[in-house]
Amino acid sequence: MFYYLEGDVALITGSLAVIDIGGVGYACHTTAASLARLETGKCAKLYTYCNVREDAFDIFGFYTLEEKRCFELLLNVTGVGPKAALAILSSCAPEALALAVVSDDVAALTRAPGIGKKLAQRIILELKDKMTREAETLRAEGYAAPTSGAGVVDAHAALSVLGYSPSEISALLRKIDTASMTTEEIIREALRQSLKRQPA
Repeated sequence: MFYYLEGDVALITGSLAVIDIGGVGYACHTTAASLARLETGKCAKLYTYCNVREDAFDIFGFYTLEEKRCFELLLNVTGVGPKAALAILSSCAPEALALAVVSDDVAALTRAPGIGKKLAQRIILELKDKMTREAETLRAEGYAAPTSGAGVVDAHAALSVLGYSPSEISALLRKIDTASMTTEEIIREALRQSLKRQPA
């Protein structure tokens, strides 16, 4: 399936961006953040997720890999479909989503249209459970952090659940002085560093 689509932005309408590639217009459902970085007539690359059903073939496109990873992560939560995942990421950037999960911030998720308190709580519960299991596994394996700090293992676990590889996480954490930082601060800075590394 498509990994990304790259071509001229032919049309932006609602939550859709149409990418023209060789005279074929690919309609990509996307987030408000991705739409804000596109400009009609200019070349753009969107990382894609294809949702294939018996009656439809929908393409979801994202300006950054972080958004795509978070979209796929949300789809694995019970009761969250593509529409809900897109709504969450339109009001909650990947960094904010990670922080909402770590800090149990239900309100951050319910700001998305159609996301009620029960669904927001389920999202946080399921993603936090994944992060906790990942942290326990890391500790059991004697994880050696590339930097010091009490929240490094939990931050590593959170980034792993968000889809980052061990090598990517280590590279990000090496750039951060985590000694006096909380888990939330480490995640925020790691994601900021990741965005700086994101190819244009």
